[in-house]
Amino acid sequence: MDSVAVIGASMTQFGQRDAWIRELLAEAGQACLDDAGVSPDAIEHLYVSNMASGEFEGQTGVPNALAHDLSALPAYTARIDQTSSSGGAGIYAAWQSVASGASDMTLLVGGEKMTHRTTAEATDVIASLTHPVEYKHGVTLPSFAGLTARLYLDTYDAPRESLGKVAVKNHKNGVDNPHAQFRKEVDLDTVLDSPIVADPLRLYDFCPITDGSAALMFCPESVAREYTDEYVVVSGIGGATDTHVVHERADPTTMGGVVNSSEIAYEMADLEPDDIDVAELHDMFTILEFLQSEDLGFFEKGEGWKAVEDGVTDRDGDLPINTSGGLKSKGHPLGASGVAQAYEIYAQLMGEAGDRQVDAETGLACNVGGFGNCVTTTIMEARR
Repeated sequence: MDSVAVIGASMTQFGQRDAWIRELLAEAGQACLDDAGVSPDAIEHLYVSNMASGEFEGQTGVPNALAHDLSALPAYTARIDQTSSSGGAGIYAAWQSVASGASDMTLLVGGEKMTHRTTAEATDVIASLTHPVEYKHGVTLPSFAGLTARLYLDTYDAPRESLGKVAVKNHKNGVDNPHAQFRKEVDLDTVLDSPIVADPLRLYDFCPITDGSAALMFCPESVAREYTDEYVVVSGIGGATDTHVVHERADPTTMGGVVNSSEIAYEMADLEPDDIDVAELHDMFTILEFLQSEDLGFFEKGEGWKAVEDGVTDRDGDLPINTSGGLKSKGHPLGASGVAQAYEIYAQLMGEAGDRQVDAETGLACNVGGFGNCVTTTIMEARR
């Protein structure tokens, strides 16, 4: 089977945008076509990763509308919804379409429009992914995060400051990302003194509500060579689902979907955690960076906080994590986030990350839906 290559990528400005979902998707889609040097009529499959355009702005049918807006007719179109891991699921669908031989050119665009809604309204839309029994009792994802953070700190004797240092690190990285929603450093005191949201987590432990989009162009490696001598390949990808009800998990500090999806991806790529040079993790809450870094095999269970304390995950550390600023600083437009994670890995592997560039030949992106309910892990390698 021919390897699946990514030959182009794009990301819009994240933050509060005047544009609506169709405009955001078209912006990223056109930029990706330009980056790849691909004509719209070459697109055979067009996927849109989007969680809730209907709920947020009453707009449905976005994939076929995007095909029209990009002049990509008569491409097959489909919307990929896997809650906040819709972007990662879109990568999986785009990879499958090329790996199966069904398409020689597949465009994936992820996007969400959220900031026109209040925080309460946006939180309620997102909370609808929880189990109905939990939802009925007012459980939201921030409350899951607070409960899990308290359990983690108590179980592994981790200091509260270690979570704050994740926010400090990711905000520092975001300063050098021109697409990031927040490009301002914060100090540890500011993080620790911010208002409590879900004890022990405070305001700066949470990602913002965001508008934005990102896109990737997939094709067989043999086709990639017709367009460019430098590209990346998806060498490993895996998806997995964990329990819908969080309290049914044997250990809430272990994200089974991360463990299982990464095992599949590592086996496909014939790589180990130690082979990864840079990673983008789904830090919707700071505690998730600890959990994912451990469940991906980067650190022993309960040791992720020590890696942050020791600077291992800094941009100049042994394993840079969230060089983009992560969801924490870059922003989290639900359907776009997983695609934007892969955009960052692509940029790093292509040597196009500018001031945030690290030395990397192999990268990993982990996109999480809900509170670990569904996960896609993607491994990419440079070819140049």
